Formats: sequence, structure tokens, C-alpha cells
Amino acid sequence: MRKFLLLPLLLSALASCDYIAKVPDKEVLLKKELENIDWQQVDEYPSVAECEKLENKELRKSCFFEFLSTALQQKLTEDTVAVGSVSADTLQVRVTVFPDSTIQFEPEFPADSLTYDMRKVDSILKARTSDMPKINPALKRGMPVRSQFVLPVILQGTP
Repeated sequence: MRKFLLLPLLLSALASCDYIAKVPDKEVLLKKELENIDWQQVDEYPSVAECEKLENKELRKSCFFEFLSTALQQKLTEDTVAVGSVSADTLQVRVTVFPDSTIQFEPEFPADSLTYDMRKVDSILKARTSDMPKINPALKRGMPVRSQFVLPVILQGTP
């Protein structure tokens, strides 16, 4: 009698294995996860040591941009040649922060602009920004990534 009761129990246990939730294919999971990632936004913006202590993400972001803008303004206004060669009051600078914490500055000039001596401004910008403080790169899902943005730099003492 025990054999007859044990046999249906064993068969039902084996048959129920098909009804247990199957583990999805890893390719399907990867594809679904990649579709959910916003590749245009970073999880954490680049930062400097002075801004790291701030808890709020937006405050840390604005602290970084203010710090970088102020540092660039100070470095460019120290050079009277740069101030004298630029007749506009704002210079647009493309800033690229690489995953290895290196930083690159490139001035952006309007296509039809005659107000800038482009080569002179570019060389002064590169010379003056060579000793910038260490910048921590942006993070995406915990990994350092390259980030790029345009920063308006207000030049003091323009003619």
C-alpha cells in the first residue's frame, strides 16, 4: 500500500519541475537591461575634492560647474594677452573629462566669428589649464566614463 501512495507522490514531484519558473536566458536579460540604460546621462557628474563632501547630487553638480568656471576665469584673466585678444565677454569652452581623470579644454568659436584670435586663445587656454586640480570622472553604473560639456567662461576686464 505504501508503494502505491509513494509512486503518485514521486510522479507528481517530477512533473511539477516543469512548472517551476524557468531562469531567463542571459542574452535576453542583457538585452532588456541595455535597453533600460539611459546612455545620454551619467549617474554621477564629474567632481573635485571640494564638492565631494556634499550629499545632494544636484548641489554637487552645481558646485563642480561653479568651481570649474571660476578656476577657468581666474586662469584666463591672469593673462593680459588673452584678455586683450578677445573682444567678446564670454568664451565657450568644451570640457572633456576622461575616465583616467585627465581633462581637455577646447575653445568653441562661432563659425562666422571675427572677434577671436582662434590660435592665440587656444594656445593660451591649453597653457593656462595645464595645472588644473584633479577632477574625478563621471560615473555610470559605478564605472568611470568620459563626459563632455560646454562651459561658458566670463572674461573679466574685456575692452
